[in-house]
Amino acid sequence: MPHRDQPMSNVTSAKLACLFLATLALVPGCADRSASSDTNPDATELESEISGSSEKPTASQSADYAFEEVSSESGFEFQNLSGRTLEYRFFEIVGTGAALFDFDNDGDLDVYVVQSHEGPVLTKGSTSDTPSDRLYRNDTAGSGPNVELKFTDVTVSSGVSVATGYGQGVACGDIDNDGDVDVFVTNVGGNQFLINNGDGTFSDATKAVGLQSDRWSTSACFVDFDRDGWLDLFVSNYVIYSAESQKPCYGASGRRDYCGPNSYTGEADQLYRNDGTGRFIDVSVKAGIASKYGAGLGIVSADFNGDHWPDIYVANDGMENRLWINGKDGTFEDAALLFGCAFNAVGAAEAGMGVDAGDFDNDGDEDIFVAHLTSETNTLYLNDGSGGFSDRTNLLGLAAPSQAMTSFGSGWLDFDNDSRLDLVVVSGTVKRENGTVTTSQDYPLGQHNQLFHNEGDRFVEAKRRVAPSFEQQEMSRGLSMGDIDNDGDMDFIVINNEGPARMYRNQLGHQQNWTGVRLVDASGRRDQLGAVARLTLSSGVTMQRRCRADGSYCSAHDPRVLFAVPDGAKATNLTVRWPDGTIEQFPAPTLRQYNTLRQGTGQQL
Repeated sequence: MPHRDQPMSNVTSAKLACLFLATLALVPGCADRSASSDTNPDATELESEISGSSEKPTASQSADYAFEEVSSESGFEFQNLSGRTLEYRFFEIVGTGAALFDFDNDGDLDVYVVQSHEGPVLTKGSTSDTPSDRLYRNDTAGSGPNVELKFTDVTVSSGVSVATGYGQGVACGDIDNDGDVDVFVTNVGGNQFLINNGDGTFSDATKAVGLQSDRWSTSACFVDFDRDGWLDLFVSNYVIYSAESQKPCYGASGRRDYCGPNSYTGEADQLYRNDGTGRFIDVSVKAGIASKYGAGLGIVSADFNGDHWPDIYVANDGMENRLWINGKDGTFEDAALLFGCAFNAVGAAEAGMGVDAGDFDNDGDEDIFVAHLTSETNTLYLNDGSGGFSDRTNLLGLAAPSQAMTSFGSGWLDFDNDSRLDLVVVSGTVKRENGTVTTSQDYPLGQHNQLFHNEGDRFVEAKRRVAPSFEQQEMSRGLSMGDIDNDGDMDFIVINNEGPARMYRNQLGHQQNWTGVRLVDASGRRDQLGAVARLTLSSGVTMQRRCRADGSYCSAHDPRVLFAVPDGAKATNLTVRWPDGTIEQFPAPTLRQYNTLRQGTGQQL
């Protein structure tokens, strides 16, 4: 996971080959509502509701920050409990994620937060005192930059209180095509699937749908890998671990400290195919996924080689990353080494944690950002359009600012709506001894988070553009992004290990013109995860954005697509490539509102 505690093994001949190419040429090759709230001792209440808006901002917005923290005032109050002890159990430092999704189909984003807990981990069953994951319903009246956000904690009444595992991550998707978003939760030793009943409640259907597992799972994503119209599931697993296998580890000073992934054996990831009834079949072996192991922490799915089939990228901790290229026949092949995104530019494996894919340079392909450990720098892999990647971290100004950071949740978002994707990265150490920094404190130290503005030819850290809490020293892990108030810009939530969750509201982006798009299937009920929309402006800029809920770290996101339409430009052409590979053209969408596009209603190309 976020650090190594053993020396790296000798570089293999394959790595040396990659090193030679990367060093000499950096050649590519190696996306009925109740006002009541539920209470629980481990979290405070929360309230909200939102819908589309063409409202222009007023002078009431702060001129100082692009993002304001609105956690407490909106009712979104959550405290993460890692259960840390001086035994320094490995799982205590990994942290959890969150999801922004519309569970009640009212047009605004609700919040699911994954919880760990203080009690013994890996024990069978739970007690009534065991903290659970939390669900906050968005009860905001109206939408736009000036509405008062209101969230209500509905954990108990919704049935989410059954989720009492030692939580890690969350993935969201409609697995039975009934129009309701379902939830998959990863845990240390036993994942959980919550089926959405369509009446504001969830039921535990883990066994019923075939998703039982006793592994340590982290990030997961729903993806229709076989393009049959049913969402499948990819689960990233970390290391082989049990309470009995916990090992004592020590820092350079000889003091007890947390272990790293190299103290344990890595796990193989898992791929589940949806059989068309909402039940899953483990096809990991048949698909080739089980052929390789790794300490997986981050996952993102996109078409990385331009063949219109979804591929899967996994960020592994302390070993080479995987790029599973879709064979179009139910199988995958790991091409990360061949395509140049297994290692960094000097051929070294890094401590991959968070990951996201996005077209930051507006050239029509998915680039990859991976967050890493202190002293390694984060890594930005530039896609050449055919799946070849080259490490451009240093050239684009992202190396030096990340050198001292241990980063997790990461995501592409255009925070100022200038048509270029910017980057938010959240961080926090994982050891008492972090690089050259040592501490007499019992636990690892926090770090500040970072927002990077895309200047076109490089990224510049946008300091003091987010409320002061963003730069506090906290143990940040999960990052979930979405338009919480439906005003046309991206907001986000940060989950802190052993700390409060924080909600940041964008008060800048909506000042530019924008258009939002929800991409749905022919029935109009399910978000078409994996669909790619391309909007061309009169200025000649073409933006590519995909309908997705994956990426970052152990988190899920708003699947709607947002496009900036800066002053002086007009939207001229919109095309959508649907998950089954078909392409349709649609009229330019209306500005300053969300537009729903249904597959089969456009002009087929």
